[in-house]
Amino acid sequence: MITNIILLVILLVAFLATFLLMPYWIRKAKQIGLMWENMNQLKAPTMAGSGGIAVLAGFLAGVMFYIAFRVFILKETSFLIEILALITVVIIASVIGLVDDLFGWRKGGLSRRSRIILLAFAAVPLMVINAGKSAISLPIIGQVDIGIIYPLIFIPIGIIGATATYNFLAGFNGLEGSLGVLILSALSLVSWFTGNPWLSIISLVMVLSVLAFLFYNLFPAKVLPGDVMTYAVGSLIAVVAILGNFEKIAMFFFIPVIIEFFLKARGKFVKHSFGKPLKDGSLDLKYDKIYGLSHLSILLMKKFNIKPTEPKVTLSIVIFQILIIAIGFILFREGIFIN
Repeated sequence: MITNIILLVILLVAFLATFLLMPYWIRKAKQIGLMWENMNQLKAPTMAGSGGIAVLAGFLAGVMFYIAFRVFILKETSFLIEILALITVVIIASVIGLVDDLFGWRKGGLSRRSRIILLAFAAVPLMVINAGKSAISLPIIGQVDIGIIYPLIFIPIGIIGATATYNFLAGFNGLEGSLGVLILSALSLVSWFTGNPWLSIISLVMVLSVLAFLFYNLFPAKVLPGDVMTYAVGSLIAVVAILGNFEKIAMFFFIPVIIEFFLKARGKFVKHSFGKPLKDGSLDLKYDKIYGLSHLSILLMKKFNIKPTEPKVTLSIVIFQILIIAIGFILFREGIFIN
């Protein structure tokens, strides 16, 4: 009973730290001129950028409280190295995201090559502790132990892939945060049922931090997340999947982001997800072709005579993500509930 109360307090710490820090960050962002336009509104009002800094602070506060609880109260030090490696990956990824934010997305930010190189460095903490299991299942052949290839090749690919692509499905108030809450909540359940309660709690710490952020980011937003948040969430998704040894499930939950990646590739990664704002507050297609799920959402709404607006586009993608997660739990139920 006491343990459950303390765990709830840890989650509350993460939520409150982000919630209370956000107004301060919004004021500070205005002072330093870190203001971005809302591209889905006709007059493109500006708002504070890189709000993910407060999310990272809330996450770290919650995880540190959790570590202290395990060490001083439970006298438990198992998985401590893994937890510290996890924190290090998330911090490095967040710093890379912040640098990208400060360089400015309109000016291209960091180059694609720079992002890949830097995010490969973010994977090092997991590589040096040889995280995860090197045995993988291959069609026809069955299970194969790939040994050192897993930490040297597969871990960096996983970290780079999840972190760099998670922010592709973005550009609408509340979208990045909502998807992060859904995916990490799902992975928290998977972690719990597969015997990794510590991963479950750490995932929930980030969920509570992002939920606090959404109070300021849902339409009409007062602050935008920036890559500092999307990189933190994307990297955590990858780390949880690797440490929990359920990469396939995580990849399935990631289907909307994977689809977005291919649609962005169609536009050579230069087309944006935004819609074209109209005078009546609705959105039209920005391009002649579909270069993102947001564009597809706008197109479908127009075909069914539904007025496309920013909140509706966000909601439609969120519903799609919920559907993917539900299907994932059905398809992988044996691996999740009988492990």
